[in-house]
Amino acid sequence: MLSTDITTRLSAIRQRIAQACHRCGRDPASIRLIGVSKTRDADEIIAAYRAGLVDFGENYAQELVAKAKLVADANIAPRWHFLGGLQTNKVRSLIPVVSGIQTVDRPSLIKELAKRATQPLEVFVEVNVGDEQQKAGCHPKEAADLCRRILEVPNLKLVGLMCVPPIANTAEATRPYFRSLREKRDELRAKLSISDNDTLSQLSMGMSADFEVAIEEGATTVRVGTDLFGPR
Repeated sequence: MLSTDITTRLSAIRQRIAQACHRCGRDPASIRLIGVSKTRDADEIIAAYRAGLVDFGENYAQELVAKAKLVADANIAPRWHFLGGLQTNKVRSLIPVVSGIQTVDRPSLIKELAKRATQPLEVFVEVNVGDEQQKAGCHPKEAADLCRRILEVPNLKLVGLMCVPPIANTAEATRPYFRSLREKRDELRAKLSISDNDTLSQLSMGMSADFEVAIEEGATTVRVGTDLFGPR
């Protein structure tokens, strides 16, 4: 039953992604879907992987490392992405496990990642698009400096920007925040004279309640938890 439910939900999410892409003239294959598996057990992750999902995201370093070991014991190899606020003292344990960190928001974290990364690591700069004091992410005006610092580190691959917009009553209400992140990405690419498609080209934005709007505004990665795994 678990496997069947997750397979059905995954199919529905992919259909929604395809429909959103059709509305804005994009290729569904250009969208990376990350299953947000925080608080979910290893059996759920294994079921989603066997249903065809490759990318998974966690918010807590200790939980991610523990789950990575459990699913490795089941002979599956998902790509892990870190999505939560990251303390510098947790970097060392994460580096051997993750393929990407989406919440880089301060120079001290960049310094620690530079120290620990021994092979190319995808990173996103998290931008606090709603200027919410209780949320992580850099102020939009600080993003350029963080991007420059990352570009100076050989083993850090600056792939894009990430955001978590303010909570809204409707998906449509999040559109201005997604648009602002896209505009910030475009502004930074011009400001930093970036022309290749592998650097600062991606946008990680959109979750269960609003990922279709995010896709319409340019998201290349969406992060879906509840609609994939069901209510917690």
